[in-house]
Amino acid sequence: MSGITLAIDSATSRLTVAVARGGASFDRHVDGPRRHANEILTLVDELLAEANATVQDIEHVITGDGPGSFTGLRVAASVAKAITWGRDDVRWLTTPSLLVRAMSVARATDARPITVLALSDALRGELYVGCWRFEADRVQRVGPSPRAIKPDALAEFGTVQAAIGSIPEQLVDTVRASVGVEPITGDAALPDARNLVALAGLEGGVESIRDRAGWQPEYGRPAEAQAVWERKFGRPLPDSSYHSG
Repeated sequence: MSGITLAIDSATSRLTVAVARGGASFDRHVDGPRRHANEILTLVDELLAEANATVQDIEHVITGDGPGSFTGLRVAASVAKAITWGRDDVRWLTTPSLLVRAMSVARATDARPITVLALSDALRGELYVGCWRFEADRVQRVGPSPRAIKPDALAEFGTVQAAIGSIPEQLVDTVRASVGVEPITGDAALPDARNLVALAGLEGGVESIRDRAGWQPEYGRPAEAQAVWERKFGRPLPDSSYHSG
């Protein structure tokens, strides 16, 4: 992938941004969901400066599309829409944020093919889960699209060689027993925007956004405030931007 590539994942409490040019890459991250909107443009500007580039030099924008934080996902989507709006010379690519995590395992090993289960906290005792099989030059989803499930249902994904993600402490034992491997957790399991750049080099790693104006991230479920409103009034929130994909 030639030219400047800007990669952003903001699905979790970590905002991770990378800029790649040729074989060089530059990356930054900040932790804390309330910092995403305030700091994302600063990170982008700093990284472009490191790459000796400007916004006009960007040829590809890659974003993680969830599931994850309602507000966080909209931060990355808003920046991507602003950069690509009206510019036919810029491609906007996207990929599941769980696949961004799984790519950390694939990048760290030469033992391919490898099947990786990726997880993140979906609250309410559930986990967002997705599974992918990595080969030398391609990646393919295993099982259903990323979704929220109870951890004791993880066995439906079959045999995996690795599991990675942000897992509440009280669910770790259940995950371990369900998948039969020790899950990678902590800082090593947090999203890394450099993985987005790497996924763009794999067949099946990213897909192109065609309807830039109408595109929405895969939130995974309604925002909590929306869920509370709908439980209270017993009907869908009018003009909701939530969609289940």
